Amino acid sequence: MDIFAFSAADFMSFLLTFLRCSIMIFLLPFYGGEQTIPNPVKVAVCLVLTLTIWPKLSLPAAAFPAHPLGLALVLLGEVIMGMTLGMVVNFIFAGIQTGGGLLGTQMGFTMVTLADPSTSEQTTVTSYFLNMVAMLIFLMLDGHLHLLNALSDSFALVPPGGLTINAPLTSSVIELSAGIFVLALKVAAPVMASLLLVELALALMGRAAPQMNLLTMGFPIKIAVGFFFMGILFTIISTLMEDLIMDLGPLFHNLMRMGG
Repeated sequence: MDIFAFSAADFMSFLLTFLRCSIMIFLLPFYGGEQTIPNPVKVAVCLVLTLTIWPKLSLPAAAFPAHPLGLALVLLGEVIMGMTLGMVVNFIFAGIQTGGGLLGTQMGFTMVTLADPSTSEQTTVTSYFLNMVAMLIFLMLDGHLHLLNALSDSFALVPPGGLTINAPLTSSVIELSAGIFVLALKVAAPVMASLLLVELALALMGRAAPQMNLLTMGFPIKIAVGFFFMGILFTIISTLMEDLIMDLGPLFHNLMRMGG
């Protein structure tokens, strides 16, 4: 196909395809969702993806709305679809960050916070550390490729302006959001159990030897035990991330089929 000799239909098809790719890429994590990535780089990625998938997965030119109101509805549907797919992935990392926050509270790191460059928010050290580990595992297990597969599946499952917010789609997203707390407990439970045993041991020592300064001894012991079991926690996080990534493809497919 000669890219320098567009017909009107080819140009409308390319523009509509670029519209969907750009909106979803800007909203999906690991591509455009990160604030640290410059906007020109995001635009370049969108243009490359559009040129790659346009010959085979392009949207029909007839779907391009002629009225500005129709174009606004198409834009709104694309934004909602990109936000929905982005939220599904962000629920995973929100659960891990919540578990890291629980660990930080138990280890005494409540007052030690830092600025997360990806979200520009204050977070605890343990929450940020576990989030970085989960992100690396997600990338190593090709989780970002599942996002691109969801983008390609959207061309066949959801026509332009055809996204509908119905009861099954809404209930599915709500159920996925509830999984944040389940995942947080799965991440934090082993370390919290070990720190509970440390608290019990310190309490018994305080009853047996009241003259000991357990307030000074307790914090280093809890931090050391917490970091030791956090090292063991990496295996648990990798197993959880592997199971979640394996379910991402069917999950995205079902969500778009319900929304389409």
